[in-house]
Amino acid sequence: MDSSKKTEVVLLACGSFNPITNMHLRLFELAKDYLNATGEYKVIKGIISPVGDAYKKKGLISAHHRIIMAELATKNSHWVEVDTWESLQKEWVETVKVLRHHQEKLATGSRSHPQSSPVLERPGRKRKWADQKQDSSPQKPQEPKPTGVPRVKLLCGADLLESFSVPNLWKMEDITQIVANFGLICVTRAGSDAQKFIYESDVLWRHQSNIHLVTEWITNDISSTKIRRALRRGQSIRYLVPDLVQEYIEEHDLYNSESEDRNAGVTLAPLQRNTSEAKHNHSTR
Repeated sequence: MDSSKKTEVVLLACGSFNPITNMHLRLFELAKDYLNATGEYKVIKGIISPVGDAYKKKGLISAHHRIIMAELATKNSHWVEVDTWESLQKEWVETVKVLRHHQEKLATGSRSHPQSSPVLERPGRKRKWADQKQDSSPQKPQEPKPTGVPRVKLLCGADLLESFSVPNLWKMEDITQIVANFGLICVTRAGSDAQKFIYESDVLWRHQSNIHLVTEWITNDISSTKIRRALRRGQSIRYLVPDLVQEYIEEHDLYNSESEDRNAGVTLAPLQRNTSEAKHNHSTR
Protein backbone atom coordinates (compact mmCIF):
# COMPACT_ATOMS: atom_id res chain seq x y z
CA MET A 1 0.00 0.00 0.00
CA ASP A 2 1.13 3.54 -0.77
CA SER A 3 2.63 4.94 2.45
CA SER A 4 0.53 8.10 2.05
CA LYS A 5 -2.62 5.98 2.42
CA LYS A 6 -1.54 4.14 5.54
CA THR A 7 -3.14 5.07 8.86
CA GLU A 8 -0.59 6.55 11.21
CA VAL A 9 -0.75 5.07 14.69
CA VAL A 10 0.48 6.20 18.11
CA LEU A 11 0.77 3.34 20.59
CA LEU A 12 -0.17 4.27 24.16
CA ALA A 13 0.72 2.02 27.09
CA CYS A 14 -0.85 2.83 30.45
CA GLY A 15 0.07 1.05 33.65
CA SER A 16 2.02 1.09 36.88
CA PHE A 17 5.50 0.47 35.41
CA ASN A 18 6.52 -0.48 38.93
CA PRO A 19 9.25 -0.86 37.76
CA ILE A 20 9.45 -0.71 33.98
CA THR A 21 10.94 -3.93 32.56
CA ASN A 22 12.45 -5.12 29.30
CA MET A 23 9.13 -6.83 28.56
CA HIS A 24 7.32 -3.48 28.65
CA LEU A 25 9.73 -2.21 26.02
CA ARG A 26 9.35 -5.38 23.94
CA LEU A 27 5.59 -4.81 23.78
CA PHE A 28 6.20 -1.67 21.74
CA GLU A 29 8.57 -3.39 19.33
CA LEU A 30 6.26 -6.37 18.83
CA ALA A 31 3.21 -4.17 18.26
CA LYS A 32 5.09 -1.92 15.85
CA ASP A 33 6.34 -4.86 13.79
CA TYR A 34 2.87 -6.39 13.69
CA LEU A 35 1.01 -3.23 12.64
CA ASN A 36 3.59 -2.15 10.08
CA ALA A 37 3.52 -5.66 8.55
CA THR A 38 -0.22 -5.41 7.88
CA GLY A 39 0.47 -2.79 5.22
CA GLU A 40 -2.44 -0.74 6.56
CA TYR A 41 -0.72 1.06 9.41
CA LYS A 42 2.43 3.03 10.09
CA VAL A 43 3.44 3.33 13.75
CA ILE A 44 4.99 6.75 14.27
CA LYS A 45 5.32 6.95 18.04
CA GLY A 46 5.00 5.04 21.31
CA ILE A 47 3.95 6.65 24.60
CA ILE A 48 4.50 5.27 28.09
CA SER A 49 2.02 6.80 30.53
CA PRO A 50 2.62 5.70 34.14
CA VAL A 51 -0.40 5.81 36.43
CA GLY A 52 -0.55 8.42 39.19
CA ASP A 53 -0.07 7.74 42.89
CA ALA A 54 -3.81 8.10 43.45
CA TYR A 55 -4.31 4.67 41.83
CA LYS A 56 -3.49 3.26 45.31
CA LYS A 57 -2.22 -0.11 44.13
CA LYS A 58 -0.44 -2.16 46.78
CA GLY A 59 3.33 -1.76 46.53
CA LEU A 60 3.09 1.20 44.14
CA ILE A 61 6.07 3.50 44.71
CA SER A 62 5.90 7.21 43.91
CA ALA A 63 5.25 8.34 40.36
CA HIS A 64 8.37 10.50 40.60
CA HIS A 65 10.62 7.42 40.68
CA ARG A 66 8.54 5.44 38.17
CA ILE A 67 8.69 8.30 35.66
CA ILE A 68 12.45 8.67 36.00
CA MET A 69 12.96 4.91 35.53
CA ALA A 70 10.76 4.95 32.41
CA GLU A 71 12.76 7.87 31.01
CA LEU A 72 16.01 6.05 31.70
CA ALA A 73 14.62 2.93 30.00
CA THR A 74 13.67 4.84 26.84
CA LYS A 75 16.72 7.09 26.78
CA ASN A 76 18.08 5.51 23.60
CA SER A 77 14.75 4.93 21.87
CA HIS A 78 14.10 6.89 18.70
CA TRP A 79 10.33 6.54 18.89
CA VAL A 80 9.12 5.63 22.38
CA GLU A 81 8.77 8.45 24.90
CA VAL A 82 7.41 9.00 28.40
CA ASP A 83 4.44 11.26 29.07
CA THR A 84 3.69 12.54 32.58
CA TRP A 85 0.21 14.02 32.10
CA GLU A 86 -1.59 11.06 33.68
CA SER A 87 0.82 10.74 36.60
CA LEU A 88 0.60 14.47 37.40
CA GLN A 89 -3.17 14.36 37.96
CA LYS A 90 -4.24 14.64 41.60
CA GLU A 91 -6.90 11.97 41.18
CA TRP A 92 -6.80 8.66 39.35
CA VAL A 93 -7.72 9.05 35.67
CA GLU A 94 -9.64 6.41 33.74
CA THR A 95 -7.71 4.88 30.84
CA VAL A 96 -10.31 6.03 28.31
CA LYS A 97 -9.72 9.63 29.41
CA VAL A 98 -5.97 9.21 28.93
CA LEU A 99 -6.58 7.90 25.42
CA ARG A 100 -8.91 10.82 24.73
CA HIS A 101 -6.35 13.30 26.04
CA HIS A 102 -3.65 12.07 23.67
CA GLN A 103 -6.03 11.82 20.70
CA GLU A 104 -7.17 15.42 21.26
CA LYS A 105 -3.56 16.52 21.64
CA LEU A 106 -2.75 14.98 18.25
CA ALA A 107 -5.82 16.59 16.68
CA THR A 108 -4.80 19.99 18.04
CA GLY A 109 -1.29 19.54 16.69
CA SER A 110 -2.69 18.57 13.31
CA ARG A 111 -4.88 21.69 13.17
CA SER A 112 -1.95 23.88 14.21
CA HIS A 113 0.28 22.37 11.52
CA PRO A 114 -2.09 21.08 8.83
CA GLN A 115 0.71 20.47 6.32
CA SER A 116 2.98 18.65 8.73
CA SER A 117 3.19 15.12 10.03
CA PRO A 118 2.04 15.85 13.57
CA VAL A 119 3.81 15.79 16.89
CA LEU A 120 6.87 13.68 16.13
CA GLU A 121 9.83 14.94 18.08
CA ARG A 122 13.49 14.51 17.26
CA PRO A 123 14.93 11.06 17.98
CA GLY A 124 15.91 10.59 21.58
CA ARG A 125 14.15 13.70 22.81
CA LYS A 126 12.15 13.16 25.98
CA ARG A 127 9.74 15.13 28.10
CA LYS A 128 11.33 15.28 31.53
CA TRP A 129 9.54 14.85 34.85
CA ALA A 130 10.72 18.23 36.08
CA ASP A 131 9.79 20.07 32.90
CA GLN A 132 6.48 18.81 31.52
CA LYS A 133 5.53 21.87 29.50
CA GLN A 134 4.26 22.43 26.01
CA ASP A 135 7.16 22.96 23.62
CA SER A 136 6.63 26.43 22.18
CA SER A 137 9.83 26.53 20.14
CA PRO A 138 9.45 26.92 16.36
CA GLN A 139 9.00 23.65 14.51
CA LYS A 140 10.87 22.91 11.32
CA PRO A 141 8.47 22.24 8.46
CA GLN A 142 8.20 18.57 7.54
CA GLU A 143 7.14 16.77 4.41
CA PRO A 144 3.35 16.83 4.02
CA LYS A 145 1.57 13.53 4.58
CA PRO A 146 -2.12 13.41 3.61
CA THR A 147 -2.96 10.79 6.24
CA GLY A 148 -5.06 12.93 8.57
CA VAL A 149 -4.70 12.79 12.34
CA PRO A 150 -2.81 9.76 13.68
CA ARG A 151 -4.91 7.30 15.65
CA VAL A 152 -4.10 6.50 19.27
CA LYS A 153 -4.42 2.81 20.13
CA LEU A 154 -4.05 1.20 23.54
CA LEU A 155 -1.10 -1.17 23.80
CA CYS A 156 -1.48 -3.83 26.45
CA GLY A 157 -0.80 -7.38 27.55
CA ALA A 158 -3.39 -10.12 27.78
CA ASP A 159 -3.68 -9.53 31.53
CA LEU A 160 -5.27 -6.12 30.89
CA LEU A 161 -7.72 -7.65 28.44
CA GLU A 162 -8.71 -10.26 31.01
CA SER A 163 -9.06 -7.60 33.72
CA PHE A 164 -12.11 -6.29 31.84
CA SER A 165 -14.08 -9.10 33.53
CA VAL A 166 -13.13 -8.09 37.09
CA PRO A 167 -16.29 -6.69 38.74
CA ASN A 168 -16.20 -2.87 39.16
CA LEU A 169 -12.64 -2.54 37.88
CA TRP A 170 -13.85 -1.12 34.57
CA LYS A 171 -17.02 0.67 33.53
CA MET A 172 -18.72 -1.13 30.65
CA GLU A 173 -19.11 2.18 28.77
CA ASP A 174 -15.35 2.78 29.11
CA ILE A 175 -14.52 -0.66 27.70
CA THR A 176 -16.90 -0.02 24.81
CA GLN A 177 -15.32 3.36 24.04
CA ILE A 178 -11.79 1.95 24.22
CA VAL A 179 -12.41 -0.88 21.76
CA ALA A 180 -14.86 1.01 19.52
CA ASN A 181 -13.23 4.44 19.28
CA PHE A 182 -9.54 3.68 19.79
CA GLY A 183 -8.70 0.00 19.52
CA LEU A 184 -6.45 -2.46 21.31
CA ILE A 185 -3.10 -3.95 20.40
CA CYS A 186 -2.83 -6.88 22.78
CA VAL A 187 0.43 -8.83 23.07
CA THR A 188 -0.37 -12.25 24.45
CA ARG A 189 1.76 -13.93 27.09
CA ALA A 190 2.52 -17.64 27.30
CA GLY A 191 -0.52 -19.58 28.53
CA SER A 192 -2.98 -16.78 27.79
CA ASP A 193 -6.09 -17.46 25.73
CA ALA A 194 -7.02 -13.95 24.66
CA GLN A 195 -9.10 -15.14 21.69
CA LYS A 196 -11.32 -17.19 24.02
CA PHE A 197 -11.75 -14.18 26.29
CA ILE A 198 -12.89 -12.06 23.31
CA TYR A 199 -15.34 -14.81 22.34
CA GLU A 200 -16.84 -14.81 25.85
CA SER A 201 -17.38 -11.02 25.90
CA ASP A 202 -20.21 -9.59 23.80
CA VAL A 203 -18.63 -6.11 23.73
CA LEU A 204 -15.19 -7.37 22.69
CA TRP A 205 -16.73 -9.76 20.15
CA ARG A 206 -18.74 -6.91 18.60
CA HIS A 207 -15.59 -4.83 18.12
CA GLN A 208 -13.08 -7.62 17.49
CA SER A 209 -12.02 -6.03 14.19
CA ASN A 210 -10.50 -3.23 16.28
CA ILE A 211 -8.64 -5.65 18.58
CA HIS A 212 -5.29 -6.86 17.29
CA LEU A 213 -3.82 -9.90 19.02
CA VAL A 214 -0.05 -10.15 18.69
CA THR A 215 1.55 -13.46 19.61
CA GLU A 216 4.92 -13.31 21.36
CA TRP A 217 6.65 -16.40 19.92
CA ILE A 218 9.88 -15.72 21.80
CA THR A 219 8.30 -16.30 25.18
CA ASN A 220 9.10 -13.75 27.85
CA ASP A 221 7.40 -13.92 31.23
CA ILE A 222 9.14 -10.99 32.91
CA SER A 223 6.78 -9.01 35.13
CA SER A 224 7.13 -6.11 37.53
CA THR A 225 5.72 -8.30 40.32
CA LYS A 226 8.50 -10.85 39.83
CA ILE A 227 11.12 -8.09 39.66
CA ARG A 228 9.97 -6.68 42.99
CA ARG A 229 9.94 -10.14 44.56
CA ALA A 230 13.52 -10.77 43.42
CA LEU A 231 14.62 -7.43 44.84
CA ARG A 232 12.98 -8.13 48.20
CA ARG A 233 14.93 -11.39 48.33
CA GLY A 234 18.23 -9.81 47.39
CA GLN A 235 18.35 -11.55 44.00
CA SER A 236 19.79 -10.16 40.79
CA ILE A 237 17.50 -8.48 38.25
CA ARG A 238 20.21 -7.87 35.69
CA TYR A 239 19.09 -8.39 32.07
CA LEU A 240 15.45 -8.24 33.21
CA VAL A 241 15.35 -4.44 33.31
CA PRO A 242 17.53 -1.91 31.46
CA ASP A 243 20.92 -1.38 33.14
CA LEU A 244 20.17 2.27 33.93
CA VAL A 245 16.94 1.25 35.65
CA GLN A 246 18.74 -1.37 37.73
CA GLU A 247 21.32 1.21 38.78
CA TYR A 248 18.61 3.70 39.74
CA ILE A 249 16.71 1.12 41.80
CA GLU A 250 19.86 0.14 43.66
CA GLU A 251 20.94 3.74 44.20
CA HIS A 252 17.61 4.67 45.80
CA ASP A 253 16.80 1.29 47.39
CA LEU A 254 13.33 1.48 45.88
CA TYR A 255 11.89 -1.98 46.40
CA ASN A 256 11.84 -3.81 49.72
CA SER A 257 9.37 -5.28 52.21
CA GLU A 258 8.43 -1.81 53.41
CA SER A 259 7.66 -0.49 49.91
CA GLU A 260 5.62 -3.60 49.10
CA ASP A 261 3.30 -2.81 52.03
CA ARG A 262 2.52 0.63 50.69
CA ASN A 263 -1.25 1.05 50.18
CA ALA A 264 -1.85 -2.29 51.93
CA GLY A 265 -5.51 -2.52 52.90
CA VAL A 266 -6.44 0.45 50.70
CA THR A 267 -9.11 -0.12 48.06
CA LEU A 268 -7.87 0.33 44.50
CA ALA A 269 -9.05 3.69 43.11
CA PRO A 270 -11.16 2.31 40.22
CA LEU A 271 -12.83 -0.26 42.48
CA GLN A 272 -13.63 2.43 45.03
CA ARG A 273 -15.01 4.87 42.47
CA ASN A 274 -16.96 2.39 40.37
CA THR A 275 -18.43 0.57 43.37
CA SER A 276 -19.55 3.89 44.85
CA GLU A 277 -21.14 4.97 41.56
CA ALA A 278 -22.87 1.61 41.16
CA LYS A 279 -24.39 1.90 44.66
CA HIS A 280 -25.50 5.46 43.95
CA ASN A 281 -27.14 4.49 40.66
CA HIS A 282 -28.89 1.57 42.30
CA SER A 283 -30.25 3.76 45.13
CA THR A 284 -31.64 6.36 42.72
CA ARG A 285 -33.67 3.90 40.69
